[in-house]
Amino acid sequence: MRKAGVAALVAALMVGVTPIAVAQSVPVPTPAPKKPTQGAPQSPNQPPRPLAPVGPAATTSPAAAPRPAGGFDATQRALVDRVSGYLSGLQTLVGDFVQVGPDGQRTEGQFFIQKPGKVRFEYNPPSPVDVVADGHSVVVRDRKLDTQQLFSLSQTPLRFLLSDRIDLLRDTNLISVSADDTFVTVVIEETQTLIGTSRLMLMVGAKDFQLRQWTVTDPQGFDTTVAVYNLDTTKKLDPNLFDAPGLWRENAMCGKLHSGMLVEDSRSADRQCL
Repeated sequence: MRKAGVAALVAALMVGVTPIAVAQSVPVPTPAPKKPTQGAPQSPNQPPRPLAPVGPAATTSPAAAPRPAGGFDATQRALVDRVSGYLSGLQTLVGDFVQVGPDGQRTEGQFFIQKPGKVRFEYNPPSPVDVVADGHSVVVRDRKLDTQQLFSLSQTPLRFLLSDRIDLLRDTNLISVSADDTFVTVVIEETQTLIGTSRLMLMVGAKDFQLRQWTVTDPQGFDTTVAVYNLDTTKKLDPNLFDAPGLWRENAMCGKLHSGMLVEDSRSADRQCL
């Protein structure tokens, strides 16, 4: 998994919905954005129809309204305040996800969020990857290779979604707010020295303000889109789900390096683990 793709995936992760959502069929992101059909209301039981932008220019939705020179108007600000309130009110969230990477590859799994700062993505087989954030770091773990990649949570878009409270107008560089009959879409842009500019597009339902999907565009212009469903905000989560350094400590105690190879040490030849 590419490093940028991981950051994108992480970014998309969180956000909540109603306490317990009715089971839905899997919402599969489409290969390219489509303009919603005007005047065609969506059935309450129909899963969201996520859009999968292609390339950096598509990080705004088809009807996205860029930030005007004088700032957002009253309607846009009201929409942003509702999204901020929704995110700030979320404490725990469990659900299923479908991820579409820059190469069009589709993966699925389950995610767990505990605010502030904690999240876990478990990918279904055959993918051997887990992504865990413990409030400080994000660890991408490959169970097959027995390796881990470590990222600072503060350097990923995830921090916006995992914050205990968030005011999108005040705390982020919000560049676009738009709404149509299907989605309310907000786009955050961030530039980091030595890394470049990335974007996070967050989409919620226009009628119920429930999370539908998010897309992260990395500095190279590649998009990773995640659609979520079967969301539940009532479950009590095991703290061990977010123990990002857990496997690292486990490997170290068994004399393993980051690569998963055993350390050769004549002074501890008889030791299997500490």
